[in-house]
This record gives sequence, C-alpha cells and structure tokens, in this order.
Amino acid sequence: MAGSNRISRRDFVKAVTATLSGVMGLAMGIPMISYLIDPALKVQSSEAWIPLGPLANYPIGSPKAFSFTRSNINGWEKTVNSYSGFILRKSESENDVLVLSSRCTHLSCSVNWDEGRQEYICPCHDAQFDIEGNVNAGPPPTPLDRYDAKVEEGNLFIHFPAVSAHEG
Repeated sequence: MAGSNRISRRDFVKAVTATLSGVMGLAMGIPMISYLIDPALKVQSSEAWIPLGPLANYPIGSPKAFSFTRSNINGWEKTVNSYSGFILRKSESENDVLVLSSRCTHLSCSVNWDEGRQEYICPCHDAQFDIEGNVNAGPPPTPLDRYDAKVEEGNLFIHFPAVSAHEG
C-alpha cells in the first residue's frame, strides 16, 4: 500500500488528541490571559461630579471648608488622594455658589480661612487671597483654582477636572 493516502490509526488518534488539547488549551487560556491583561486596558474617566451634600448645609456669606477623597485606578496601580477647598454661598440663589480649591497657586500649600482678616492665608509664604480667591498679597501668580459647581435637587456637586493645573 505504498503511496496510499490512508492515515494510520495511530496517526489519526495523535492528530485528534492534539486538536482537542489545543482547543481545550485555548478555551482555558483565553480567559486567563484576558483576566491578566484586562486591568491594563481599562480606561477610568478621571473627570467626575463630586457630591458635597445639601446646599442648605453651607451658610451664606462665609466660606465653609470641605474635603473628599478620590481613588484613581491606572492599570493595576490604585492611588487615593485627598482634596479640600472652600464653599462660599453669596446669596440664596442656587447659581450663586463659589467653590475654591484650598491649594495655594504658589507652592501648593493648603490655605486657611481667617475670619478676622476676611482672607485666605497661606502659611508657607504669607500669601493672602480675598474671599473670592483673588490674590491680595504675596508671591502667588494666580488666584485660587475654582471648581465648577451645580445644584441638583438641593444637593451641591463640584466638577472635578481631569488634570488640575497644580497637580503633579
């Protein structure tokens, strides 16, 4: 039977076994590889509207401090950062709310509200900002950063941008 196209039984069993092993390997391997690679392929939006609670909790005419923490996932790396600022309600109107970052625009130190002086004071170089975050004195090149704000159903939200000008 030389030159015949017939395959031996042994070769047939080897081919079927190899094919089935390959199919089973792919069936198990693809989900495992996907599981390992998936975190690196995920894109987390770094923009968000952060809830700060009922607008009624914030007094009119006097800045009130707030803070929140935010986690960011980049592949397998998870970082948690804390942010803070001040909320100033100028009137009863929901649209008359100013939300400032507490991070000084000079060297990123945290500013504090001084009720007696009616100014935000930076302890690092005695920078001074008025009640709306504008520079009164000191080395800061720009006013305090502002967050966009909105009120929905009586609750205050701030827009947390993708990249802050003073983060790094």
